[in-house]
Amino acid sequence: MTSGRDWPDNGRVFGTLRKWGEFVKFSHTVFALPFALASMAIAARDNRGWPGLDKFLLILAAMVCARTCAMAFNRIVDRKLDAANPRTALRHLPTGQITLASAWTLWALSGAGLIVASWFLNAVCFYLSPVALAVVCFYSLTKRFTDYTHVFLGVALALAPLGAWLAVQGGFSFEPLLGTTTALIPIVMAVSVVFWLIGFDIIYALQDFEFDKRAGLRSLVVAWGPKVALSAAFLAHLLMWGLLAVLGLLCRFNVAYFAGLIFILGCLLVEHWLARKRSLKWINAAFFKLNAVVSITFLAVTVAAVAFPGFLRAGR
Repeated sequence: MTSGRDWPDNGRVFGTLRKWGEFVKFSHTVFALPFALASMAIAARDNRGWPGLDKFLLILAAMVCARTCAMAFNRIVDRKLDAANPRTALRHLPTGQITLASAWTLWALSGAGLIVASWFLNAVCFYLSPVALAVVCFYSLTKRFTDYTHVFLGVALALAPLGAWLAVQGGFSFEPLLGTTTALIPIVMAVSVVFWLIGFDIIYALQDFEFDKRAGLRSLVVAWGPKVALSAAFLAHLLMWGLLAVLGLLCRFNVAYFAGLIFILGCLLVEHWLARKRSLKWINAAFFKLNAVVSITFLAVTVAAVAFPGFLRAGR
């Protein structure tokens, strides 16, 4: 018989996976991925049928690899700032839990993973994959030279629904679909993601307001002050919600979709109520939990509207 010592140390394996997952904040994948999958579902509706398990897995792999590459780059270029910031001083690179060489290796492998997944999707995705990598990594540098770093983050995450659309459709068609221009659908969704990210990244930046001022880092919170920046974040989220409503009208979604939007609006209002408390505990709740609920709810009602188009259709 094999002794227990001959079996792999499962605790160590899971511990290593957990460490790397925490390093790139893998749990935050729940923000952009639902929008990508919702975009995939809408794109597949154009009398092409569901994309199939192989394409679904490739889209999933591409999204995870792109985000992992971006987060690894963020942790690498910000490692000295993280070490100086009391809130982030215990992150993996400042404390030596992960070596710089290992972080660069993860960055390279995940970037290569996106390119490989894109190769198997279609030519358009493959040729645009290096551009996508440049955009998602560039965001990490923006707080050094612009107050509008939140906009760059929004653009980076907005590539998720655009990329998923291209993976299914292979391009942006200007042929009419259900009475509207097909290309408007992914564009409206992408712009809604931009405004969503602007709103909740401003809220997230409240945590580092004092440190960012001392370190010379830039954001709308530093430039405008927390009160005005929070008002801008609220306006951004209202615009995001309005664009999601426009998306539902363009796609002629059913009433269930708009009921989901009412729930999403409630989440956004609660998020801003919590954010104005300005404590670290409440900001984290507003940032992660409520925005995760927003994205997952949007995915659920979108897939339901695509799968059951005749159920309580709006305008019938």
